[in-house]
Amino acid sequence: AVPLPGHSPPPSLPLADFNYGADEYDAEGNEEPKALPEGSETMPYIDESPTMSPQLSARGQESGDGVSPTPTDGLGTGGERDAGKGLEMRKLVLSGFLASEEIYINQLEALLLPMKPLKATATTSQPVLTLQQIETIFYKIQDIYEIHKEFYDSLCPKVQQWDSNITMGHLFQKLASQLGVYKAFVDNYKIALETAEKCSQSNYQFQKISEELKVKSSKDSKESHTSVTMEALLYKPIDRVTRSTLVLHDLLKHTPADHPDYPLLQDALRISQNFLSSINEDIDPRRTAVTTPKGETRQLVKDGFLVELSEGSRKLRHVFLFTDVLLCAKLKKTAVGKHQQYDCKWYVPLADLVFPSPEESEHCPQVHVIPDHELEDMKMKISAIKSEVQKEKANKGQSRAIERLKKKMFENEFWLLLNSPAIPFRIHNRNGKSYLFLLSSDYERSEWREAIQKLQKKDLQAFVLSSVELQVLTGSCFKLRTVHNIPVTSNKDDDESPGLYGFLHVIVHSAKGFKQSANLYCTLEVDSFGYFVSKAKTRVFRDTTEPQWNEEFEIELEGSQSLRILCYEKCYDKTKLNKDNNEIVDKIMGKGQIQLDPQAVQTKNWHMDVIEMNGIKVEFSMKFTSRDMSLKRTPSKKQTGVFGVKISVVTKRERSKVPYIVRQCIEEVEKRGIEEVGIYRISGVATDIQALKAVFDANNKDILVMLSDMDINAIAGTLKLYFRELPEPLLTDRLYPAFMEGIALSDPAAKENCMMHLLRSLPDPNLITFLFLLEHLKRVAEKEPINKMSLHNLATVFGPTLLRPSEGESKAHLTLASDIWSHDVMAQVQVLLYYLQHPPISFTELKRNTLYFSTDV
Repeated sequence: AVPLPGHSPPPSLPLADFNYGADEYDAEGNEEPKALPEGSETMPYIDESPTMSPQLSARGQESGDGVSPTPTDGLGTGGERDAGKGLEMRKLVLSGFLASEEIYINQLEALLLPMKPLKATATTSQPVLTLQQIETIFYKIQDIYEIHKEFYDSLCPKVQQWDSNITMGHLFQKLASQLGVYKAFVDNYKIALETAEKCSQSNYQFQKISEELKVKSSKDSKESHTSVTMEALLYKPIDRVTRSTLVLHDLLKHTPADHPDYPLLQDALRISQNFLSSINEDIDPRRTAVTTPKGETRQLVKDGFLVELSEGSRKLRHVFLFTDVLLCAKLKKTAVGKHQQYDCKWYVPLADLVFPSPEESEHCPQVHVIPDHELEDMKMKISAIKSEVQKEKANKGQSRAIERLKKKMFENEFWLLLNSPAIPFRIHNRNGKSYLFLLSSDYERSEWREAIQKLQKKDLQAFVLSSVELQVLTGSCFKLRTVHNIPVTSNKDDDESPGLYGFLHVIVHSAKGFKQSANLYCTLEVDSFGYFVSKAKTRVFRDTTEPQWNEEFEIELEGSQSLRILCYEKCYDKTKLNKDNNEIVDKIMGKGQIQLDPQAVQTKNWHMDVIEMNGIKVEFSMKFTSRDMSLKRTPSKKQTGVFGVKISVVTKRERSKVPYIVRQCIEEVEKRGIEEVGIYRISGVATDIQALKAVFDANNKDILVMLSDMDINAIAGTLKLYFRELPEPLLTDRLYPAFMEGIALSDPAAKENCMMHLLRSLPDPNLITFLFLLEHLKRVAEKEPINKMSLHNLATVFGPTLLRPSEGESKAHLTLASDIWSHDVMAQVQVLLYYLQHPPISFTELKRNTLYFSTDV
């Protein structure tokens, strides 16, 4: 038998006259030590260092190098022993095991004792626990008890009427074959403990029961019972598997190779060992660390999934930060049902780890950035699959079809997770090698950097791990990890919050708490598709300790649950600016995060909040508009102004073919914004957009002056807002279903005929304005190498603005806010992309060909 950590060492087993009554055991299963008679041998015991799977080392004189599961010669120990002596040892090993088995059964009985009365009260008006709680706490205990009772009842007579020819290998083999019950117990163990603890805190009756469970003592004990806590008893089954495995080691050691039991015991040992290595040994919540060879504690501080750029390709790694080392690992591919293991790719002792400055990292590989339109395409695909999954579920679809869709969704989300990060996080080992991770969030990059720098403040020694040490450390990763799933939404449970879909309006007001004047700005990050991305950035407020930004942003949420705010000091030092355009050299002054609570956020009013970070307080307000609300177009009663007024009314009033606001905004963008990175994609400051809206509505004579001074993203935002606020979308409500059908045609000639006929069916002001905008967007896309805006990107931005289902249409389709739009949006983007990729279309040509195209809509 084997002691738990901190318990007394195992008993010695004198060769003669072994007392089966087991008065050396107390009810906890802890053995009292006895003096060793001359020439006796001790039982093997576990090295309880938590990283090791049970290592056997016999403390007897014969085997100094640990116990081998196979005897070195056919006759058990030491070579010169005879078979009889070996078989005598078998009896001793079995007697000791039987005694501890009796105690174990008593412990399981004690655990089961309160279960029946608890179940009886569960259905009354005053239950102590619910049936669900009882099921969780006592999960599989009854089954384990029955397995061991049967085993004990079969083994006991064999040991009592000992005979050297006796066989009992089949009993151990059967016991090993039932270890699946233990697997279920182990998987439930943590939840059982937590449930028991919560129930104790909330229910005094249960607390009294669980603090003092009465365990029957063994036959020869003076006391009849011992009191043990429920927590201690729940740990017993876990401890028991280890002990059974050790007994099998010993039995094999003392069983001749030609004995009929030998192959059976070997098989039982193999099953037990595989089982032991497959269960997560970090069951005991008190064990959160591994031990270094010098006996120091090596704690896991942080772990998570990061994308590494390795030999030019992106790889998903699980990175573990311990107190003195950073270890980069990947999950090994294992067969279904097999224990998962990590494979160490590399490690850097923290004493040797440095972060290269931008100028030092010139020799580092350049980051290959995936074009935005590919990422957007993939997001569309994922949203479409989500829609299909929801439809299948709603129609009680086949689980196989749902599984197939979910598999496809996981593959697509995994691709997105791998390919969207572009912010470099470089790690350098003083001894030469550099590594490059790519992150999608500067917040996360700074969390990793800060965690490492904090540990580096301690007095750290450089070291090299031996292959065994590295194996042990990598083995411990599986037990110690805190992040279990790749961060993709398909890994979420169905009942987990799907997050928010729609638009979050955020006003970043001001910040205070800075020690000295600096040039300051903020960025906003939200999680989307399982990972965080930067969505907005305030202007730089120069040379101040109390910046007053007061800027409003509209951020699109795609299943988001958190908002992060980062506050930076702008770096104007030319020497530090890196040629790698994703390198952020500005210094993070503070960062903070809040949960987006759907109840709190979904109000019509602004909700003011403060994030405290590093002694700095940032004030901001936010409100949320769900996607179906943001699609609503309110028909305008007003005939003055231009926003929210029918396009035909505006052009008639202005005596123009294209509204003045459209011409002016486009002209300004072409003059000074056509090379602006992310033009039309990056939000302009909402307050600037509102100011421009007011000026255009009032037809103010200062429009041109204001336009020339205004930030170009605000002008682009004003143009988008104009189209979004039209009482009817530019491509009209009436033709929307036909556009959706036309784009779905597969024959190119039919599609061309239909799509041109649809344009011709638009009212003249709508058509001329659309063609004017189309030519402008093509000119923007010609500058894609500089502004990073492809035709696809522009179609993604403008498609849903120019083409939207009418209110009646969208109501008819309404299922889930996150899904209605996804399929429609894809089609809307495709329609605009079709026209953008089409050779130039002229108004006169279209009209001239009216007779030639005669497809009815």
